[in-house]
Amino acid sequence: MTRSPQVGFLADGRRLHLQDGPIDLIAEARGSGISIRAAYDAAVRRFTGLLDELCDELPLLRQAADPARCLLQGTVARRMHAAVTPFASRHFITPMAAVAGSVAEEILGAMVHEARLERAYVNNGGDIALHLADGEYFTVGLMDRPDSCGLMRTMIIDAVDPTRGVATSGRHGRSFSLGIADAVTVLAQTASQADAAATIVANAVDLPGHSAIIRCSAHDLQPDSDLGARLVTCDVGELSDGEIAVALEAGAGCARQLLAAGLIEGAALRLYGETMLVASRPIKARGSRSVYKARIESAVHV
Repeated sequence: MTRSPQVGFLADGRRLHLQDGPIDLIAEARGSGISIRAAYDAAVRRFTGLLDELCDELPLLRQAADPARCLLQGTVARRMHAAVTPFASRHFITPMAAVAGSVAEEILGAMVHEARLERAYVNNGGDIALHLADGEYFTVGLMDRPDSCGLMRTMIIDAVDPTRGVATSGRHGRSFSLGIADAVTVLAQTASQADAAATIVANAVDLPGHSAIIRCSAHDLQPDSDLGARLVTCDVGELSDGEIAVALEAGAGCARQLLAAGLIEGAALRLYGETMLVASRPIKARGSRSVYKARIESAVHV
């Protein structure tokens, strides 16, 4: 029998909190009272059993993605594979690189399918899927690093913008990173695409062979890591201003390629107090209407 997830509302009474094992979501919907209730009911229904679906295919999800074929069966699992496929021919990447964004996307899809909403988001630990009706917008807050609480700057995502997904990766996040970025936040057309791309760009922010960077095998830190024996960043010592610039430029170069290929809409790269932005259009700012942070509370960045 499928176990029931933990379901409740945050203290404000507006945001729905869903938790099952490692999946911890916050969702918020705007619309009529009837629509909001219908959307939240749909979110709970779809969330129930979702972790079990993923666990059933976990061995395949932890294998390097094959860009030529997908053997996965579940809707979310196949979305994860599709999100990482554009990178699989040049990089080692597993579908797990897009799990958080794909889950957020699935729950938001259930909400929007069930109810007519003005705005909605689902935040899976900082990887966020967005819904915006005509004339609506979100204000998204850029964080210094995923485990911090200081808001550096904000940007606006309008309904006319193609962005509907935001994700952050880096060595301070929930997952291991091959690079040294404190945080890389990516905007993309979907949350699953943003999640996968953020992993790739964060890995590219690096200074290979630098003596101040401490690395260790992923399986020494987490025996079941999908990264296996690959070296992940454990700590970064003192870097010169020039070295910081070189590392950021390496990541920015990767982000520019993804932007040109239409795989992302923009990115913000952060390392030791320095930020580099990659975007096809100017960053818009607006008054403080619903700032969503890239942590448990809500969205992120650029």
